[in-house]
Amino acid sequence: MNGKFITVEGIEGVGKTTNITYVQQLLEANGIDVVLTREPGGTPLGEAIRALLLDAQYTGMDPVCELQLMFAARAEHLARVIRPALEQGHWVLCDRFTDATYAYQGGGRGIDTGIIARLEQLVQGDFRPDLTLLLDVPVEVGLARASDRSAPDRFEQEKVDFFERVRQAYLDMAGEYDKRYRLIDASQPLEDVQLQLATVMQTLHA
Repeated sequence: MNGKFITVEGIEGVGKTTNITYVQQLLEANGIDVVLTREPGGTPLGEAIRALLLDAQYTGMDPVCELQLMFAARAEHLARVIRPALEQGHWVLCDRFTDATYAYQGGGRGIDTGIIARLEQLVQGDFRPDLTLLLDVPVEVGLARASDRSAPDRFEQEKVDFFERVRQAYLDMAGEYDKRYRLIDASQPLEDVQLQLATVMQTLHA
């Protein structure tokens, strides 16, 4: 694979949509072909699964059902979008990936990470991102931002302690996989957040 696989992670309200577009623009300004995608989703089948996962009418979905739907969408995403793009030399910029599963279904829902790891191996083998940008804000800040956007989806309806566990799982992964992760303080003004991102991206393709 000639391209690079970059993931952007974080809880609700960290500014992923705005900042992932900024990263895309940075890369394209340097002549890099970028495929922008997201999880769950990225394919017609994946987007249909995403709609199920986010639909508030399915509040109370069994956590193991949720976990398997995430990996079902991911298997299709890898086969149809991510791997083909990388093989063609494109860089893939993905809004969330498997680390989100460890954070939300592992940290948030309390599913044994060993179970998640087995599904990860089944679906991905040894495939991992080249770089993960973790946009981090305190939970209360992120939820306040998210509440200003739209009606809450099924995940956004969770209580604060759920998101505290999710955030901590992300921070734990950032510490464990420090060669892959770059921690971005997204509580700062947007200009300062994007300065952090620009610094990271300059080192990546220097």
